[in-house]
Amino acid sequence: QHILHDVDWQIPAGAHITLTGPSGGGKSTLLRIIAAMISKTSGSLIFDGQPIESYDPIMYRRQVSYCFQQPTLFGETVADNLAFPYQIRKQVMDTQRVVTALNNVGLSERTLHQPIIELSGGERQRVALLRNILFLPKVLLLDEVTAGLDENNKQIVHAWLRQLNEQDHVTT
Repeated sequence: QHILHDVDWQIPAGAHITLTGPSGGGKSTLLRIIAAMISKTSGSLIFDGQPIESYDPIMYRRQVSYCFQQPTLFGETVADNLAFPYQIRKQVMDTQRVVTALNNVGLSERTLHQPIIELSGGERQRVALLRNILFLPKVLLLDEVTAGLDENNKQIVHAWLRQLNEQDHVTT
């Protein structure tokens, strides 16, 4: 079944775009294609002037990060998840930076050592989001990342994402 037809779209660096449409309309599919998680069946996808196929997949995903609607955490603790972006870069986790990031989304330093099985859905979502942006990508693709949050935490996350877009020029 074809969901997306004749999509021709240019997104300027630093833009903030919101996709809306009915359930099953192709929003997540489009994001997954942009994230190179699934392959397009035709056409081309250009990033920074080059077809995405010309990029090393790991390097591309460091620049274009996809945040799932349903977060997946691994390991035993929040620290296991937030150390991962450092480990894949062969770096030691910057604990102060991680604690600051936790605070930015309304989580305390205590959360760092909390077992993931004890986290609420909203806490899981924020930890997964932090894991994606500890090293800022050029593009942050967000697939309903605040869907599981209460109103207060939605406002906290939206303000933080707005700051990433406006001050750090991350395309969202």
